[in-house]
Amino acid sequence: MTSATAPSSADQPEAEDCGLEVSIVIPVYRSESILPKLVAKVAEVMDALHLSNSFELVLVNDCSPDNSWKVITEQAAQHTFIKGISLRKNFGQHNAVMAGLHHAKGRFVILMDDDLQHPPSSIGKLLDALRSGYDVCYTNYVGRQHALWKKVGSKFNDLVATYALRKPKGLYLSSFKALRQEVVQEVIRYDGPYAYVDGLILDVTNSITSVDIEHQARLEGEGNYNLRKSLSLWMKMLTSFSILPLRFATCVGFGMSALSLLMILVLIVQKFLHPEYPRGWTSLIATILLVGGIQTLCLGMIGEYLGRAYLKVNRKPQFVVARTTFARNASAVTSAAEPAPDHV
Repeated sequence: MTSATAPSSADQPEAEDCGLEVSIVIPVYRSESILPKLVAKVAEVMDALHLSNSFELVLVNDCSPDNSWKVITEQAAQHTFIKGISLRKNFGQHNAVMAGLHHAKGRFVILMDDDLQHPPSSIGKLLDALRSGYDVCYTNYVGRQHALWKKVGSKFNDLVATYALRKPKGLYLSSFKALRQEVVQEVIRYDGPYAYVDGLILDVTNSITSVDIEHQARLEGEGNYNLRKSLSLWMKMLTSFSILPLRFATCVGFGMSALSLLMILVLIVQKFLHPEYPRGWTSLIATILLVGGIQTLCLGMIGEYLGRAYLKVNRKPQFVVARTTFARNASAVTSAAEPAPDHV
């Protein structure tokens, strides 16, 4: 079984040793009809960049319920630059990306989605930014093709990330980005079950830039991210890579304590000035409900952290690889319990 435990740096060959300039990592889910067009477009762009013999395309099947894995194996049989990886269960986009990063050996690593909303023609811009000296380059979408609720949610997530993760203001944390291999090696050192790639990147480097790209409409079907998954990702970002909620709970606790002391003083003064002043049942119940609600909220935040720590201590896997289209060597994350790879 393959878990997310990263191999030591001594076991990992440098990107230059394998002669790869670029690795393109794409998590795949419900995209069987899009994949052939995606592969063809990527191959066309890499040929135009004169990199057709020095890149790899790592397609990570996140236990897609359609025939995506079958299409990946067929494409891998036709194109030697394709590495196919299939996970045993659906671990989510960021965990699937982490699985791909463990097998990406290029000097530069591109991360993008599988729906062609991220135009492969913009890969050159990302590579130019890294070659100019930056560690990471994000993309800033021009003319976003997302639903209104997704745009609003993105704005909210951006605001929270600015304060919780100390994200540079104005930087959009898009899923279409490029990283140097040195950054990738630091990112995959994280072996926790709740991976949030952008949080890991922001922990590693401040050498980050962005480029503008045209956001394309999804080629076919609908996006896989719904409101529930977006909220789950937001919670992962907030509680896995920041202690801001705990600090918020502490501040609320101090504030409520100060307010309670003030109210006690007010009641004492009122008692002396107006002995006949009746104590209101409504205000008492309202206070109890307010304090109880805040206590429950704070306990929930603490419980979220404890739960994640518990799962990490018990080594909940970040991802588990079922099969690949290539023979893995000692540098891959492997164990004897895995089935043999599918040779295509």
